[in-house]
Amino acid sequence: MADSSPIQRTWSQLSRDEFFELARLRTEVFFLEQRIDEPELDDRDREPTTEHWWISDDRGPATYLRVVVDAAPQPDNRDARTLIGRVVTRADRRGEGLSRRLLEHVIERHGHEPLALHSQSYVQPLYAAVGFAAYGDEYLEAGISHIGMYRPAQPAPMGDPVR
Repeated sequence: MADSSPIQRTWSQLSRDEFFELARLRTEVFFLEQRIDEPELDDRDREPTTEHWWISDDRGPATYLRVVVDAAPQPDNRDARTLIGRVVTRADRRGEGLSRRLLEHVIERHGHEPLALHSQSYVQPLYAAVGFAAYGDEYLEAGISHIGMYRPAQPAPMGDPVR
């Protein structure tokens, strides 16, 4: 199954078909599989600074995440303004490292900034493998145990311009 390179778009760059496919993946996993009964789509998807990242195969999006940027650091995200969320992989593609690959691309672009995310607790090792550390106590969100995770800013390599 051939994979395309990671794709990154803002709301204004997304086509209707692309957003439909991404929303379908998110709702299949979060609503149908995990039975989360809280709103999945929110206004953060449409913010001009939100980035939608995904990798597709011949069946459509195989993995997805979004990056949102807050105007100021939020207390529950330590000093990070940049938050990774809605990380999801289609059931038939799990265990192949697709989410990690997508995270590595986001870190390549945003790693010079502190990053935060709210991980479902059982997925914590994925994020730890790319430099995130857990902080605070576990908590329930949408009936699923979560933990806050943080990755400090890393200096850009010499000669590598910060994007």
